[in-house]
Amino acid sequence: MHISERGQITIPKTLRDQYGLHHNVEVQVEPAPEGILIRKRSAAQHPVDRVYGVLGVGGSTDAYLERLRGR
Repeated sequence: MHISERGQITIPKTLRDQYGLHHNVEVQVEPAPEGILIRKRSAAQHPVDRVYGVLGVGGSTDAYLERLRGR
């Protein structure tokens, strides 16, 4: 495997198929003691899932925005 001039690598098809790394699948690249770890992102790590429920349950969005704006 080689790194291209633009910093890209090609993951062999057998590994992509084995780990479900298909077109448009998001991955994380993390440093690891042995080198670099490429990990498939799970649905739980989606940005929306990370902030879901931050504002709590109940209440009006309009009322929240008015409080936030100091009105």
